[in-house]
Amino acid sequence: MKPSVLLARAVFPEIIEKLSQHFEVEANQDDIIYTPDELADKLRGKAGVLATASARFDAQTIGRAPDLKMVANMAVGYDNIDLAACTARGVMASNTPDVLNETTADFGWALLMATARRVTESEHWLRAGKWSKWSYDCFLGADVHGSTLGILGMGRIGQAIARRSMGFNMRVIYHNRSRLAAEQEREANNASYVSKDELLSTADHVILVLPYSPASHHTIGQAELAMMKPSATLVNLARGGIVDDVALIAALKEKRIAAAGLDVFENEPKFHPDFLTLENVVLTPHIASASEATRKAMAHRAADNLIAGLNGQRPPDLLNPAALPTA
Repeated sequence: MKPSVLLARAVFPEIIEKLSQHFEVEANQDDIIYTPDELADKLRGKAGVLATASARFDAQTIGRAPDLKMVANMAVGYDNIDLAACTARGVMASNTPDVLNETTADFGWALLMATARRVTESEHWLRAGKWSKWSYDCFLGADVHGSTLGILGMGRIGQAIARRSMGFNMRVIYHNRSRLAAEQEREANNASYVSKDELLSTADHVILVLPYSPASHHTIGQAELAMMKPSATLVNLARGGIVDDVALIAALKEKRIAAAGLDVFENEPKFHPDFLTLENVVLTPHIASASEATRKAMAHRAADNLIAGLNGQRPPDLLNPAALPTA
C-alpha cells in the first residue's frame, strides 16, 4: 500500500500526477488555507506533506501528526517550520533553494526600477486622467545608473542582484553575517563589505535579501530608517517581519526616505492598510519567484524531496540531517 501524502495548497496538475506514481495523494486544488486544527486533521495518517509558507508546522502541529515523516516546503525560506520540533520527532524537512535565485533577482530589479523612477505612482496619476501636458518636473525620480547599491543579505539571490548591477555602472556595497570570498566579491561587481550602519547611511538604493529568523526580526526599524538618505529607496524581497512596517509607513509618509518597493509584509496577506494611502510605495503580493518556469521548478523540487525522503533516501535539500532515520 502506498504511503499517503497531503498537498497543503493547490499545485500544478503535473505535480499531482508525479506524486501519485509514488503515493496516495490528498490534493487541495480548491486552495483552501487550512486553520491549524484543519491542518492537524488533514495530517492524520499522512506520511508526508508538500507545503508552502502559509502552513505552519510548529511543535503543536507536529505533535498532532504521529505518522508524519516529511515536510517538503515549496519555498527557499522555511520560517514556517519549527526545525527543532521536527528533528525531535524524527520528521525530515526540506526547502527549494537555488531554483528561484535568478527569477527573484530579476524581480528585485523590477521593484528597484519601479520604485526609483516612480512607475506605479505615475501610472496611477495617468490612469486618473490627470495628464494634460509635459512639464520639466513631472515625476522626477532617482537615477539607478552610477548610484550606490546596498545589499543587506548577500546569499545567492543577493549575489545575483549584484551581478545585474554591472550594466548600470553601480557601486555595490553589502552587509552579511559573514564576508564573501574575494572571488565571490569580484563576481558580484566588485562588491565591498561594509557594516550595516555604513550601508544604510551610504547607499542610494537598499535591497533586503536576508532570511527571516527571530534574530532578523525588525532588522530595519525606526533607527535604521533614520540612518538612510532622504533621497534613498528601500526594496524588501526577503520576508515580512524583517522591516518594521509601522516605522516604514511613518518614514514614507514624512518623506524621511524617498520611496519603498515591497513584495513582502508583516502578517501578509493582511498587510497594514496605511500602505494603500501612500503614493511613494510600490506594492506587489509576494510574487518575486512568480515566473511559470520557476514556480514549476520549485514544485518539482519539493516533490523530488518528498519522493526521496519517503522512499528511504536522503532528500536533496534536507534541512535537518539529524532527523534522518537510523538503521
